[in-house]
Amino acid sequence: MGSGTSTQHHFAFQNAEKAFKAAALIQKWYRRYMARLEMRRQCTWSIFQSIEYAGQQDQVKLHDFFSYLVDHFTPSSHNERDFLNRMFTEERVPRDSELEKFSDYESIEVPDNYTGPHLSFPLLPDHATALVEAFRLKQQLHARYVLNLLHETRKHLVQLPNINRVSTCYSEEITVCGDLHGQLDDLIFIFYKNGLPSPERAYVFNGDFVDRGKDSVEILMVLFAFMLVYPKEFHLNRGNHEDHMVNLRYGFTKEVMHKYKAHGKKILKILQDVFCWLPLATLVDEKVLILHGGVSDMTDLELLSKLDRHKIVSTLRCKTRKENGKQAEEKGKAKQTSSEGRPSPWFLPQSHSLPSSPLRLSSHKAQKAGRSSSVPCSSPLEPRELSRKVRRSVDLELERCRQQAGFTVIKEKEELWTVAPEADSAEAGELLEPTLEEWRQVVDILWSDPMAQEGCKANTVRGGGCYFGPNVTEQLLQKYNLQFLIRSHECKPEGYEFCHSRKVLTIFSASNYYEVGSNRGAYVKLGPALTPHIVQYQANKATHMLTMRQRISRVEESALRALREKLFAHSSDLLNEFKKHDKGKTGLITLSDWAVAVESTLHLGLPWRMLRPQLVNRSTDNMLEYKYWLADLAKEQLSHENIQSSLLETLYRNRSNLETIFRIIDSDHSGFISLDEFRQTWKLFSSHMKIDITDDCICDLARSIDFNKDGHIDINEFLEAFRLVEQSCSEGNAADCPQTTSTDDSGSSKPGAR
Repeated sequence: MGSGTSTQHHFAFQNAEKAFKAAALIQKWYRRYMARLEMRRQCTWSIFQSIEYAGQQDQVKLHDFFSYLVDHFTPSSHNERDFLNRMFTEERVPRDSELEKFSDYESIEVPDNYTGPHLSFPLLPDHATALVEAFRLKQQLHARYVLNLLHETRKHLVQLPNINRVSTCYSEEITVCGDLHGQLDDLIFIFYKNGLPSPERAYVFNGDFVDRGKDSVEILMVLFAFMLVYPKEFHLNRGNHEDHMVNLRYGFTKEVMHKYKAHGKKILKILQDVFCWLPLATLVDEKVLILHGGVSDMTDLELLSKLDRHKIVSTLRCKTRKENGKQAEEKGKAKQTSSEGRPSPWFLPQSHSLPSSPLRLSSHKAQKAGRSSSVPCSSPLEPRELSRKVRRSVDLELERCRQQAGFTVIKEKEELWTVAPEADSAEAGELLEPTLEEWRQVVDILWSDPMAQEGCKANTVRGGGCYFGPNVTEQLLQKYNLQFLIRSHECKPEGYEFCHSRKVLTIFSASNYYEVGSNRGAYVKLGPALTPHIVQYQANKATHMLTMRQRISRVEESALRALREKLFAHSSDLLNEFKKHDKGKTGLITLSDWAVAVESTLHLGLPWRMLRPQLVNRSTDNMLEYKYWLADLAKEQLSHENIQSSLLETLYRNRSNLETIFRIIDSDHSGFISLDEFRQTWKLFSSHMKIDITDDCICDLARSIDFNKDGHIDINEFLEAFRLVEQSCSEGNAADCPQTTSTDDSGSSKPGAR
């Protein structure tokens, strides 16, 4: 018996040992498998982000180019001056007549067969809830109600401070949501999972409501409706995409004109003004700062709380104040006598909105702020102007107190808030432009990103804002006695990310942003203890049916397809770079040289050696026949487009820029370039290129582009003209490309198209 028992124990031990070894092998295999999947996921993520940020750089460069043209062009008539103003710099404070023109919703009739949602003001909770349900069912809100809602939204936003104050004392919790980017499904899912806004459930939406997605209009209508219903519990911050110049490239302008063809221009005009009035940040219990992008080592919350945010029409272009000789001389004298030498906007809140309540400062800083907010010590205002500003601030403060006490708004005061008298606007015309310091402050909080390294440096990846390190975060938190920052602006795989020792929280609420399955969405809930509670989700039900490997493979395929298009768009540049590495002209380069050449051409900062197996299908002995590789890239794209390879390459490279240029020239957002718009733009280009071109030549050129002869140039005709010019230049040598003013030389449009 003893021997038998011993044998059984021996076999049991052997079986257990085998089981442990098998478990260890399975665990080792699983860890390697998951590590490979994670590596693929991170690589895919890098591709999407690099291409996205490269597009933002192109937008900034394109806008800088047009800004340079405008700044160095002297208009010869009022028409040319008006055209340039429409192209970039709309008036900061619209006149009464203009507001009435664009807000004239009462003259728009709603047809009897309209089956969409109806709105009546003042809005009730049921109206906002019905709006969400109607949009879920793919119904469209009538233009009359859109304009009416925007008009009421603007009146409300004008009264708000630059930095909103929110307290957890009045709500059970505050929910903070990040970028939505036109994805209505995510907004509906948040309301479904977290609950609709109410006095007990406050919300803060942290900018970037529009662009990229297809339902930006609907998202704005829902957010504005709830803000009007619950003005104390529902708050909106401005993002870098709440900018009419950014909207030209990323789809929102196109969406509005597509959905509201007859009234799209009015809607865009009012929206541009509404975007300028959106608050810049929100402060929860004076301890948690919520802003869209981030901060810099120069971020000054006192200045941000006092500047006139309405002056910052676009963060892509800083049009600083224009001063006449007398004003410049007075400013110079004031600077010499000023003890601190600070720019003039620091001192008096030159805005239609009230400055927010003071932040918790030391006694010294409080005294300093008190001095600066009373009488300016540089660039003094005229007595009449100072009196007007003080009177406006007093009126605003009185009306705010009336509202808090439950009294109705006085009509005359509304008009005072909404628009300054034309005479005063003319007198204080120089005050309608932001200073460079004000503009930079707003750019930094809307465009910046955190980094792991110490310090603060320019954000060259995006083309705007800065990268700020942990020391910059800590410095700001200590200065204003804050606990942590909540920001958005960056898509994160899990929908959120902590950094800087959990002092900075990134929240991104648009799930499946790059591709279905690419990322989760998230929002954060703050209670009285201000402990962040993160909630993650996937708004698309299809992602729940996929395994992790299937999801990553699907996203990876989409990313590689986008990257191949990017490579194909730079085929000519890649060929020249490959030839530099092919010293012997053998047509072969090493795979290492291939990776170096691709990065030096595209500047995407991607791990090309890791991506090589997915991008390079055939290579022998670590050598690549680069001409065959480029030919394979062309075949992939030509299978979708029946266009000559060199022309298709050019279109792939420039299509986004061309569409943006088209919308910039189409300054009235009609969807067509008129003859006058075309003529004024060509005068801009010819002045830059120092080409003497007559109006008759420009008219002939416009007629040649207007293929269907309807008197306007649409986007398809614009792109087709660019394609034909490229074709004519590619058929000859570089010397044959047109550079003269002959009407036959339609190629003179090439620099403009680029």
